[in-house]
Amino acid sequence: MAIAEQNERASAPQQVQSAVLAQSPVLALASLSLATLLSSLGTSIASVGLPSLTQAFDASFQSVQWVVLAYLLAITALIVSAGRLADMFGRRPLLLGGITLFTLASVLCGLAPTLWLLIAARAVQGLGAALMMALTLAFVAETVSKERTGSAMGLLGAMSAIGTTLGPSLGGLLIAGFGWRAIFLINVPLGVATFALAWLALPARGKAAEADRGCFDVLGTALLALTLAAYALAMTLGRGNFGPLNIGLLAAAGTGVVLFGVVQTRAKNPLIRLARLYDIRLTTSLAMNLVVATVMMATLVVAPFYLSRGLGLNAAMVGVALSTGPLVSALSALIAGRLTDRFGANRMMVVGLFSLAIGTFLLSLAMTALGIASYVMPITVTCFGYALFQTSNNASVMSGVASAERGVVSGLLNLSRNLGLITGASLMGAVFAVASAGGRESQLTSAAAAHGMQVTFQTATALAVAALFLALLSARAAGRSS
Repeated sequence: MAIAEQNERASAPQQVQSAVLAQSPVLALASLSLATLLSSLGTSIASVGLPSLTQAFDASFQSVQWVVLAYLLAITALIVSAGRLADMFGRRPLLLGGITLFTLASVLCGLAPTLWLLIAARAVQGLGAALMMALTLAFVAETVSKERTGSAMGLLGAMSAIGTTLGPSLGGLLIAGFGWRAIFLINVPLGVATFALAWLALPARGKAAEADRGCFDVLGTALLALTLAAYALAMTLGRGNFGPLNIGLLAAAGTGVVLFGVVQTRAKNPLIRLARLYDIRLTTSLAMNLVVATVMMATLVVAPFYLSRGLGLNAAMVGVALSTGPLVSALSALIAGRLTDRFGANRMMVVGLFSLAIGTFLLSLAMTALGIASYVMPITVTCFGYALFQTSNNASVMSGVASAERGVVSGLLNLSRNLGLITGASLMGAVFAVASAGGRESQLTSAAAAHGMQVTFQTATALAVAALFLALLSARAAGRSS
């Protein structure tokens, strides 16, 4: 009896530990979801505060828009480097550091006495967001089984869409009740909660991975950051009106790509192993991610003009219609995760891109006679396809990556998406401007807005079909290798 009691007492702590470990995937996913929500909220919530900032600092819109641009530029320029650092020194401490940095920068944003200090704090906040965005995808493989990777990716996709949807409405309420500083300070309690949950739930770095740190590629990192910053600035400055400065920045970005490639071939521990890009599945996934993000940006930069000018909707109805897309994406991402787990990532990727192409084609018809339904029905099909593609593509890439490279590959996935959004904002905006006879918003007629919508989404449909072709090639390559 005494021996039995001793065995029961000895096994009690093990049972408690097993129960905690059994719950840890749920808690870990919750912390990753909050981190994803924070980073996407940081983008969308600031946009609604720009009018208030112009008044608060007595500044022009050109100056105030850097509150948004500084955040996006920091993410774009540093996200791959953030992933590489995490692969070298451990994903858990880097993610915790990113959450801490984001939270402290939010405090600085909320207390900033001048516009330029606010912009600097936003750049630091973007660095924290880069760490969070690069590492949430990388952590999935360490927290859930391979059979549930799709569901986990779907959850993160849903949280990203929720953050995008929630930002404008939450920001508007906070500004109305407490002033513009509240849109940054709201991140502080959310950041503290995210840090606490991540600290408790995320797995520590394994001993096997500790041995292969190597040295960090400082020169490659600096070149990549400058190259990406030059490209992002070239595509954002001037709102799509390309001048000598834009062309010069694009030339600098092209030169930077060449120099970066040379440096990576000679580096002992390169930031990106260029041989990794010879993997046709990874390369096509990154290319598809960029193209699809370019397509989806059209719904953000063009749709408001069509809804307000083409359909004659008031501001409130335009806001309601525009919220349809992110809401559908959030709901669809959860369904997409289950479909990906059940039917396979490659198959669902093709289905998602087919749905995306159908949706953009319906948007290109711009049937104004149908009223708001001419936007809501096609955007539902489009966003379901987007959510299905995004979930299955992320699952396909991350499930096939070795542990030592998950951070940098996750960074590449996020980078390709960000570059697509930046490219789409400029490209789709330019297509719409040309197709609508270059009319300014105040002079845009209903017919011009409808024609601009048609041409823009005809272009988007062509891009979606190109992405679908790449998906079929990738699926074929996967079939041959299996």
